[in-house]
Amino acid sequence: MKLNYSYLLILLLIFSLGCEEEEDFIPTPGVLYTSSDAINRFTEMEEAGLLVVNTNFSEEVFHLVLENRDTLKLDARIVDEYLSKPTEWSTQIKFKDGKIGNVPSLGSNMNILPEQIQINPSGYGPLSAKITVSMPVKGKFRFRILGKNGPKSDLTFSPATFSKDHQLDVFGLYGNHENTVEITFLGNSGNERIKNSLTLTTLPLPEKLPLIEVDVANREAMEGDLTLVSYRGLGIPFMPFIMDSFGDIRWYLNYSEHPVLNRLSYGCGIEPLLNGNLYFGEDTLHEVFEIDFHGNVVNSWKFEGYTFHHNVIEKSNGNLLVAASKNTSQHLNGKTTINDIILELDRASGQILKEWDLKQCLDENRTVWMNNLGNAVVNWLHNNGLYYDPNDDSIIITARFQGAMKITSDNRVKWILAPHLGWGTDRNGVDLNTKLLQPLDQNNQPISDLDVLEGRTNHPDFEWAWYPHAPLVKSKGVFMFFDNGDTRNYSTSELYSRAVEYRIDEEKMTVKQVWQYGKERGIETYSRIQSDVDYLPNKNNVLFIPGWNVNNGGKFGGKVVEVDYSTREVVFEARISPSSGQQALHRAEKISFY
Repeated sequence: MKLNYSYLLILLLIFSLGCEEEEDFIPTPGVLYTSSDAINRFTEMEEAGLLVVNTNFSEEVFHLVLENRDTLKLDARIVDEYLSKPTEWSTQIKFKDGKIGNVPSLGSNMNILPEQIQINPSGYGPLSAKITVSMPVKGKFRFRILGKNGPKSDLTFSPATFSKDHQLDVFGLYGNHENTVEITFLGNSGNERIKNSLTLTTLPLPEKLPLIEVDVANREAMEGDLTLVSYRGLGIPFMPFIMDSFGDIRWYLNYSEHPVLNRLSYGCGIEPLLNGNLYFGEDTLHEVFEIDFHGNVVNSWKFEGYTFHHNVIEKSNGNLLVAASKNTSQHLNGKTTINDIILELDRASGQILKEWDLKQCLDENRTVWMNNLGNAVVNWLHNNGLYYDPNDDSIIITARFQGAMKITSDNRVKWILAPHLGWGTDRNGVDLNTKLLQPLDQNNQPISDLDVLEGRTNHPDFEWAWYPHAPLVKSKGVFMFFDNGDTRNYSTSELYSRAVEYRIDEEKMTVKQVWQYGKERGIETYSRIQSDVDYLPNKNNVLFIPGWNVNNGGKFGGKVVEVDYSTREVVFEARISPSSGQQALHRAEKISFY
């Protein structure tokens, strides 16, 4: 049979074209070929808060560039048209099969109206604000309060909420100022999407707040820029504030119009909880309160049959240890006693889980530092400070009229840090002289001089802490105190206060003084009562806070001094002086709003 070459050539051509067409449809990895797949991917992006930031085309692929630097690829043959809608933070894609998908995309607007902004939303925090913002897409915010003193006085915060709807709690405004607040909308990885600026105008600060004079501010060496001051100046209601390293007040509470806390008197002061809120014990209501930074009361705890005094602390399990007086507490002489009970409160239920009656484990008849046993109400101990030691489930206390002690969970004395003079027995018949710590010199040799042991004189390597406050556990076996120095060595000839650190060997019952600061400052940092000390581990600094009747150069009040532990160099110092009176603060804490 004769071969028809023309027919054969046509067949080969058709076969060749068919092969080429099949090769064009070989799927490319990562490319979406159907509208359904593309729309499902858009939905996933919306849920994840992931935006398109750019687009580009080729003949074969429609590229959507994402803010995480990935690229979403669509087969160009399934796309009919697309429409960018920047005010809606969306791009609309119409597919050739008639389906429409909306892909979340970088937008162009973030409008915050005046009605979305509340300055002082609670009525008690005049330098705070709440901003309500809803965005078409998920994200998070960063806001920056521009400082009066350049970038180092800026306050920048990034709340963790990743959502479309946001309540932005803004803390750190200046009083009597048109505060500029930059608000930036961010992606999940912190990439900047859009920025806006607001002006928040605040009222003048109350005249009750003190004069603050900053003498030293080495900001690179400091631990944080903000300090919470439990201010007590000019009477009730107390007005706590937060100052920055330039001495500007950036937050305060004014409870003068509060229905419950209008006579606020907070013992040692306000401190931060582990959950980020604040808490304090209230002297007139005899309750413990938890508040947020706006000043809203979040929780409160009462303890019927007892009254609060001085200090409350949070244990690591969330429960509260409260310094208290018991209405029915009696001295052995039959008179009512105060300031000698510790309670543990269950944080959730408010139930009293445990009571420590310190008359049971200490000598209520010891009068070496104070004799008020003849008073109608006996304040023989004056427990002014608590610290929980998780190493052995014990409590460190400072007692103005007795010294410092460690108390076990079953209400036994583990050790006593105080001069070896006048100690008798407790109510269980325990000889408390067996609980006295033996001081060592720097060569770890026992100090045997009776005048040193009984507190009539100092040793070059060792001094007792006199009328102490603010105990803390720096590490296992290492303790710090504020040594007020009132009637040091039973005299008023040497007036100085100290932050002092001791290393205690609880097996050998020895104590060694390993660090001190303040003695060299003399009268200029002497505070006979109140006051605080904190260890700041991130910078290895110590916060030394003499708070009462401190000479501030012709004015009187308190000081906040941050010291490098290694060099004893002052990295921050501020004088806090009320317009009148002697009382400035009891405690101060380094703090962050978030």
